[in-house]
Amino acid sequence: MKFNLKNKVAIITGGGSGIGKAIATTFAEMGAIVHILDLNVEGGRQTASELTLKYGAAFFHKCDVTKQKKVEKIFNTIAVNQGLDILINNAGIGFVGNIENTTEEDFDRLYSVNVKGVFNCMKAAIPFFKEKKGGTIINMASIASTVGISDRFAYSMSKGAVLTMTYSVAKDYLADNIRCNAISPARIHTPFVDGFIAKNYPGKEKEMFTNLSKTQPIGRMGKPEEVANLALYLCSDEATFITGTDFPIDGGFIKLNG
Repeated sequence: MKFNLKNKVAIITGGGSGIGKAIATTFAEMGAIVHILDLNVEGGRQTASELTLKYGAAFFHKCDVTKQKKVEKIFNTIAVNQGLDILINNAGIGFVGNIENTTEEDFDRLYSVNVKGVFNCMKAAIPFFKEKKGGTIINMASIASTVGISDRFAYSMSKGAVLTMTYSVAKDYLADNIRCNAISPARIHTPFVDGFIAKNYPGKEKEMFTNLSKTQPIGRMGKPEEVANLALYLCSDEATFITGTDFPIDGGFIKLNG
């Protein structure tokens, strides 16, 4: 069976909701042993419980990816006991604002989660991948990594760093058979989007959802499951010739918005 992840051990950060949950679900369905790392205890535990009942092997670990020592401890526990094959760096936060209305605290928070968090997780995983002479990393970047998006100054900074870290790690660990790629979504319909609309456009939720959907040339937002399917391919044995590459999944946003 193609795209089979049977008995492969996958760590998925931010796996308790949205895109991360979709990836965790898809990987578990394809036979992976899934470890969800999330600060959201309720969402993480619920997702792990659902996947365990349905597929048999999913675990939750409360984790703040900004804390290197805590990240290393969790990774060590997982890798020593079960091994490690796949890392999905999905945990991240958003922020709306240009440079003038971005505070130092805002900037530091985006950097800490979106950049340092990815660094911490890759740094913890790579020694285990080197030891077993192979591993796969997917970093969740964004269309904001490569094109200008209005009022996304700090967010774009962080996701640009995610993309260039991806290229660097892919180059440095070719000889160790460690593949590192990035996925760059456009707007994906997740609970985060619904919450953003409800908070910022009360009473106009339906109108704003339609407007935001139309910003994608294809005419709709993406689905978390569509991102998960791309991640599945990139982590499968069918994609072993692919590394150091960014994969936009954007409904035509980057190339067709001109």
